[in-house]
Amino acid sequence: EYNVIGSRPIRHDGADKVPGRAQYGVDVSLRGMLHGRILRSPHAHARIKSIDTSKAEAAPGVYAVVTSADWDQPTGKVEDLAEGAMHNLRFLSNNILAHEKVVYKGHAVAAVAATNLHVAEQALALIDVDYEVLPVVLGFRDAMKDGATLVHERLHTLSNPGLRAGGYKSDDDKSDGTNVANQFEFKLGDIEEGFKQADIIIEKETNTSPVHQGYIEPHTGTAQWQNDGSLTIWSSTQGHFNVRDLMSRLLDLPVSKIKVMPMEIGGGFGAKGIVYSEPVAALLAKKSGKPVRVTMTRTEVFESSGPTSGTNIKIKIGATKDGKLVAAEARLIYEAGGFPGSPVPGGCNCIFSPYDIPNAYLEGIDVLVNRPKAAAYRAPGAQAAAFAMETAMDELAETLGMDPIELRLLNCAKEGTRRATGPLMPKVGF
Repeated sequence: EYNVIGSRPIRHDGADKVPGRAQYGVDVSLRGMLHGRILRSPHAHARIKSIDTSKAEAAPGVYAVVTSADWDQPTGKVEDLAEGAMHNLRFLSNNILAHEKVVYKGHAVAAVAATNLHVAEQALALIDVDYEVLPVVLGFRDAMKDGATLVHERLHTLSNPGLRAGGYKSDDDKSDGTNVANQFEFKLGDIEEGFKQADIIIEKETNTSPVHQGYIEPHTGTAQWQNDGSLTIWSSTQGHFNVRDLMSRLLDLPVSKIKVMPMEIGGGFGAKGIVYSEPVAALLAKKSGKPVRVTMTRTEVFESSGPTSGTNIKIKIGATKDGKLVAAEARLIYEAGGFPGSPVPGGCNCIFSPYDIPNAYLEGIDVLVNRPKAAAYRAPGAQAAAFAMETAMDELAETLGMDPIELRLLNCAKEGTRRATGPLMPKVGF
């Protein structure tokens, strides 16, 4: 009856992984390759007054030192990298190498390429960075207060769930900045009338903390420039075409000049779809004239690469006494970290989607705080949203005296159900 259940499909990667033939990012070894290390901020929020790299550059065994001054600063314009992938390259580049200020502890400030890791580490200690330490905002409540410390003074609030990249104020815009990168809403039916029809109303508030993906393999990127000006990147990535496109924009290099070699990946869970080490390795390789590999330590992974967002969700659902949902509303606040782009749109897409709810209202808010920029983690944004909705449904079932499964079956979305975010549900099996 079944073609797959009960069978033993071949694991095509098993034959290489079991005896150790599989090549991961740290297995890349090129003739004359240098080793890169990154200097990271000890402060969660500080203005960079100056960076003196002269002592590090003069150290024996050091071939290159780079900072954000080694590449052009992009504009703050949101750009389409094709197929709907939107990026603000200014925020992206400033996350890779801090420019003018650091916005989380562990934010990359400078990098060194040397003959070995020990020399590179010693050279990092020779870089003198003068910081002006600033107040921090570590949670959405502080970040959204009037007069709050701003993570980015030029941040502009967008109102479009499709533009997670964040807006940047033009030079002639003198309005006050904000920590809210995106604030949008979805409406379906008449929410006020829907709650008037409800015999029972459940209200809940849930909070979740940032959680790191915890993949076994740290981020690794190796870069080598060819004589014709082309660039080869070896990367532990879940999206090599995305790496190619981002590197093209950041380095102002045609995509035809960039080749990305995706290595075997020791876990990613969504978080290895962005670039951290690869652009730094490319800058160091270009400046030194030699291939360079940059690998994060475990501490760097936790301090400097994205966890999932911390969240706050307020939810309200209304049902008739026989258990039929008639209205639901939710306000989802997701912490993006130091740069815009939390998965709050994904949370809004998920929270009510399993159910047929005729009247719904959703508000999504993307908030900046002084933490590492959030990254994808297994159905980005959906887990916290599902937790909020399903605990509310369990409470509704208990209040009604209904079996929780029967309550869900009574209200489940079917093919053609209109979702709160707009689309019609495709075939879902019920």
